[in-house]
Amino acid sequence: MTEKGITKSFSLKDGRTISIETGRLAKQADGAVVVRMGDTMILATVVANNEVREGFDFLPLTVEYKEKYAATGKFPGGFFKREARPSESEILTSRLIDRALRPLFPDNWRFETQVLLSLISGETDTPPDALAALAASSALAVSDIPFAGPISEVRVARVNGELRINPSYTELADADLDLMVAATIDNINMVEGEMKEVSETEMLEAVKVAHEAIKVQCQAQLELAAMVEKSKVKREAEAVDTDKELEKRLFDATRKKVVDLVKTFNANKHERSDFVKAIRDEFIESMTEEEQEEKTGMVKDFFHDMHKEIVREVVLNDKIRLDGRKLDEIRPIWSEVDYLPSAHGSAIFTRGETQSLVTTTLGTKMDEQIIDGAVIQGKSKFILHYNFPGFSTGEAKRIMGTSRREVGHGNLALRALKGMIPGNDENPYTIRIVSDILESNGSSSMATVCGGTLSLMDAGVKMIKPVSGIAMGLIADSENGKYAVLSDILGDEDHLGDMDFKVTGTRDGITACQMDIKVEGLSYKILKEALEQARKGRIHILDEMAKTIAEPREDYKPHVPRIEKMRISKEFIGAVIGPGGKVIQDIQATTNTTITIEEEGEFGIIDISSQNKEDIEAAKDRIKMIIAVPEVGEVYLGKVKTITNFGAFVEIIPGKDGLLHISEIDWKRTEDVEKVLTVGEELEVKLIGLDPKTGKLKLSRKVLLPKPE
Repeated sequence: MTEKGITKSFSLKDGRTISIETGRLAKQADGAVVVRMGDTMILATVVANNEVREGFDFLPLTVEYKEKYAATGKFPGGFFKREARPSESEILTSRLIDRALRPLFPDNWRFETQVLLSLISGETDTPPDALAALAASSALAVSDIPFAGPISEVRVARVNGELRINPSYTELADADLDLMVAATIDNINMVEGEMKEVSETEMLEAVKVAHEAIKVQCQAQLELAAMVEKSKVKREAEAVDTDKELEKRLFDATRKKVVDLVKTFNANKHERSDFVKAIRDEFIESMTEEEQEEKTGMVKDFFHDMHKEIVREVVLNDKIRLDGRKLDEIRPIWSEVDYLPSAHGSAIFTRGETQSLVTTTLGTKMDEQIIDGAVIQGKSKFILHYNFPGFSTGEAKRIMGTSRREVGHGNLALRALKGMIPGNDENPYTIRIVSDILESNGSSSMATVCGGTLSLMDAGVKMIKPVSGIAMGLIADSENGKYAVLSDILGDEDHLGDMDFKVTGTRDGITACQMDIKVEGLSYKILKEALEQARKGRIHILDEMAKTIAEPREDYKPHVPRIEKMRISKEFIGAVIGPGGKVIQDIQATTNTTITIEEEGEFGIIDISSQNKEDIEAAKDRIKMIIAVPEVGEVYLGKVKTITNFGAFVEIIPGKDGLLHISEIDWKRTEDVEKVLTVGEELEVKLIGLDPKTGKLKLSRKVLLPKPE
């Protein structure tokens, strides 16, 4: 007997149906759903503990997305045949879901909450990440966990001029705009994606189309939740201890000092922080020992909220920022290239108190990154890694593995730059960029984009156009309608503000963006204004970068490996490789080169790399000899390979032997071939014939000798 669940379905505009089912799987979770589109299915579960763990003064939310290899009928690669640590793709999807959900939990929700998602069935041409946030929100909707949703997330892509919702991988290959958009029925709260130099207006239009699709998905969740009894009564968030009298004492004693401090700006992050803490700590020291023991944490929360409110008020009313800049002013910029003499390309990019040291390394096809996921498989020849050590913020942090934040920031910078990397004909290299953040006070991912551009040009990579990036912020008061859009935000402005909107691009358009909105009701008018302010800031930064290096170096540096390509007919691939790889290995050993060969359509594409031009030319000559087609009438310097009683087989070009018949050795009669020729001997022969049926070559030596009277 099969147990029936509760299902709600809806359709996309192109006719595809998406269903959300609950009540059949994982029923001991607080909420569980299966979202299905075609043969792609995602199981999402949510569980929140009933007790608050001691020491939690924040939202303890964990979001994990996993792709099961069995979902697409595959085995995990390598020796360890079990899904282990998450891939970068899974981390990025988890972050997309987390960023969409996190702002919508109650401020005082302190119960440890886990949202776990698994791809349990997949199609190789259907991106599952576009359905993941819908599944996560649906699991919350049918649970008793309080959540100011529902939300959903869709991918919108422009394919051949048409905006498509949740397109296939095949369609995405032809897209010039690829955005992930998350929203509630009323408001956008997250946008991330890449574009091929699109305008601000085109990007906003795509966001609007995505929001229309999201509204349908949110309504479906509301209707599903109405059919689930458990979801009708939500749990109460933990009551927050408060002391109004203590809060007023703090307010009266410190507010004016904080206002005066905020208005007398200080550009140094650590000094500014120390001054603010000194005001707070002075008040804490004025408290009784008993109050200090019981209520220091409460005072810190009160003070944090008051400081945040004051900073926001000063920005809105006085147009004064923490470091004294105008709202649209960019921090001072300095940069340098070729700082590291042994790197293939290097750059320092510093903006205010944010600094990135970026290196570019150029490698061969053998250095390509292999991608072996449950859904996505292939290779990547453009890699970008972002590192954020503790010392960049003056902290002694525990050293662990790569964080999710580092993966996310690196991916944003990669998407910003990759569209400006030339194709294979102009760039034969596998490229790895590494950004090490040495100082951080906001916008370190955007410093990575700028430093990455400078480093690439220093390496001699023929970038199509330089790319820069800027992080925009927002402070808005919904009650009086006041707002301020901030260019090139500080870390504190990100923390205290309502939006973190990173935009990258060239002078001609946007190449990538990432937006997190922390306030409800952000209008398209404000978004449009922020995008225009970002465009002006982006161009200013490009002008500053051009003072250091305006275009790529004419040539690569002397220590960069040289790579040249050859294209041969695919019928010769086997001859170049040789039996067991003997031929290609011999060419590499004797010419000191690295050679890779790959079949593309009707051709074999050969990459030859070496530190010097002479070695590459020697390898090319060897390959040309192998692929040369013997011509009747041509004379060759051949080598005797084997001797028989009826003649000898002579190799005239590598891999191609011809028969020198006993009658064609000399004008006079030859009785014993071994008395005339020896194995390994070199001699000139002429190709006198080609058997049309067998392709066998007929050689003659005697026609090159003087004919006796």
